[in-house]
Amino acid sequence: MKRSVKPARLLFCLCVCIFSIKAVWAQPLDFEVSHSVDWVQREISSQVSFELAQAGIRLPTGRVLGEDILRDVYPGLLRTTLLSLRLDSGSTIGDMVNRGEISLAELDMLCLEARQTPPSLSPDLQRMAGRYTLFLEKIGALFIRHRRAIEPERVLIPAPAANYTGIIIIAHEELPLRGRRTQAKAEPCLFPKIWDTDMTLIYEKNMFDPQLREERPMIHYAAPESIFQATPSGLDGNLASLLGPNPLRIIAREAFGISPTDLVIDRSDALVILSSENNRRLLREGRVLFVLSEEMLN
Repeated sequence: MKRSVKPARLLFCLCVCIFSIKAVWAQPLDFEVSHSVDWVQREISSQVSFELAQAGIRLPTGRVLGEDILRDVYPGLLRTTLLSLRLDSGSTIGDMVNRGEISLAELDMLCLEARQTPPSLSPDLQRMAGRYTLFLEKIGALFIRHRRAIEPERVLIPAPAANYTGIIIIAHEELPLRGRRTQAKAEPCLFPKIWDTDMTLIYEKNMFDPQLREERPMIHYAAPESIFQATPSGLDGNLASLLGPNPLRIIAREAFGISPTDLVIDRSDALVILSSENNRRLLREGRVLFVLSEEMLN
């Protein structure tokens, strides 16, 4: 004879299951977070993983629960990756949060926009991992808040200057550090500056057109081989479309800044840029490339 299950007992069992799941989620889990920054592709790749056994998850029935755990925790874990990202020579995103110029809530909203790949299991089925990609244009756009681009210095006596289609500053080798008796390789950041040898500021974030902030960064980065291709301009495909067939090539003289992210160019090269409205437009449109050593770009 079959015994019927009373509705009250069924409800009790359901509540026990729900509270058991919540108890598992409430247990502190050790998440492993790894990330890499690719300044050429302009993206941050992160991986978040945890041990299934520690979460009390058994396969195959617990796979959905594991995916739910990753979905809930990844924005906060990616936040720690963003806090260490360098904005300029003297600041990280973490510094901006400490100064109150951006909130943790804004960073979490940015993390929610990360491109995700479906969670996967390790070969031994002991861990579950999620992979996420954040794009540097999206990150940089949070910090570009001016409405109009500031014009760079206008020279009283313009120098003869051809009209170029882009600006390339080559700085892949060790450079003297301005104001120090040492050398180092230039480092990438979101908002580097360009100075000339008279320490006149040639280019900085507020000279970039804010209408382009989600389309391109103010500075692109590439390794040396990208500008020595067998093409008419010597550039690979993506850079050729950005910098055009006749880019101006400049050798950096020094690096500058608390971290050596800014480049110093010769005053004569700066005049070539500043003496032409066409060449000043290249700054405004972000048609500028820094060539750094490959080890610094990834």
